[in-house]
Amino acid sequence: MSAPPGPGGALRRARWAVYVTFAIPGIAIGVWTARIPAIKESLALSDGRLSLALLAIAAGALAGMQVIGRLADRRGAVRVMVPLAFAQAAVLLPPAFMPGLASLAAALALFGLVHGMLDIAMNAVAVEVERAGGRPLMSSFHAAFSVGGFAGAGIGALFAHAQAPPWVTFAATAALLAALSAAATWAILPAMPAVRARPAPPSRGSAPAAAPGTTAETAPGTAPDTAPVTASGTASGAGRAARRGDAVRGVLFLGVLVFCCGIGEGAAADWGSVYLREDLAASAGIAALAYAAFSIMMTAGRLAGDRLAHRFGPARLVRACGLLAGTGLAAALLLGHPAAAIAGFACFGAGLSCIVPQVFSAAGNRDPARAGRALARVAGLGYLGLLTGPVLIGGAAEWLGLPRALAIPAALAVLVALAARAVRPPREAQMSSPGSGGDVGRPVPVPPSPGDGVGDGFNVSLGDGTGGGVGRK
Repeated sequence: MSAPPGPGGALRRARWAVYVTFAIPGIAIGVWTARIPAIKESLALSDGRLSLALLAIAAGALAGMQVIGRLADRRGAVRVMVPLAFAQAAVLLPPAFMPGLASLAAALALFGLVHGMLDIAMNAVAVEVERAGGRPLMSSFHAAFSVGGFAGAGIGALFAHAQAPPWVTFAATAALLAALSAAATWAILPAMPAVRARPAPPSRGSAPAAAPGTTAETAPGTAPDTAPVTASGTASGAGRAARRGDAVRGVLFLGVLVFCCGIGEGAAADWGSVYLREDLAASAGIAALAYAAFSIMMTAGRLAGDRLAHRFGPARLVRACGLLAGTGLAAALLLGHPAAAIAGFACFGAGLSCIVPQVFSAAGNRDPARAGRALARVAGLGYLGLLTGPVLIGGAAEWLGLPRALAIPAALAVLVALAARAVRPPREAQMSSPGSGGDVGRPVPVPPSPGDGVGDGFNVSLGDGTGGGVGRK
């Protein structure tokens, strides 16, 4: 039997396993989306009845996100993620065999349930791996979901071109996803103990980490926790409750930022092409380029996001991205030309690309022992924005016209830029490890952020969501 990998090798294995896991739900969604027309035709569904079935995916995902957070915190995110990756492969099959609308909706609700649970679990693991590595990784993890979506759409298109029935498409894809899940499991399970034991480098300017067997109060150069401490070494109940209350409020604020991004992503997906076609009189082919440009630039931005976050810091990156998204889309709306509109949606996608990963990372470093619950709140609000965004824009368009209605997501992106300070990491997170029984433990280092300076972050920390973070899933 081979020896377990060392800390460096373990981190590499865990990182690649997380990349593969993020790609799995992306592939599943891409394949399903490509075969929706065939399912619709086989069941003779109207547009309205199909929309009801598709709504079941969103309802299932929202429910799954809220259910899984506490379980991931209690059992460990990796232990939860592994079976869910296999389950994502399995639940792709039933929709192909459903005989009617009700059964299809039930199968899609199950698909969404597993998708939502896997979203939270894999993001919790991603934050843990990122923290151990001591550098930003979340954007590239979310890029893997986007790349998986493109790959899945391509697979579905090939089977559709070959006129294969949906069940053949889903069966072949399920086999592929099961193989990817097995590879990720083989890589990550033996690696995670070494990853957790790996001392991550502290962020620039942070105090040194406590030596093994010491707490933040006894480690040289570390500041004591501000809450009163009893003789047994545990924080007082009042101090503990206050810190956790602050953490919950901070997480909800981060969720609002993701909610704003979700509105923008939903608006770009459902209304971008309509704007070019109906308001700018573009051809159908040109109009379709709006969302294509948005999606391509979102993926490209996420592929570059880790380097940008490492160089400039998460807060500066979110601020710049929010301004790029807001001003790019606003300028396109003011110019009112198809080419400008396509460029504007490209800027909008590039701007939104790095915001959600940085927010997820910030939420995941507020309280590592409760990462799953925090990420469930943030991802749930993002998903809610994704669902309500198109409805909001459609209602506003009735009163203001579509160009003015699309100014809403542009304005929200600017507001996110103004609130970018919320994603600044703490200098040091002095929270207990899960199951330690106390609130003061060894400091938990977070990824360095050289662009943010020292001492101006919020003093909290977390672990692990749509895009896959929150995305169009």
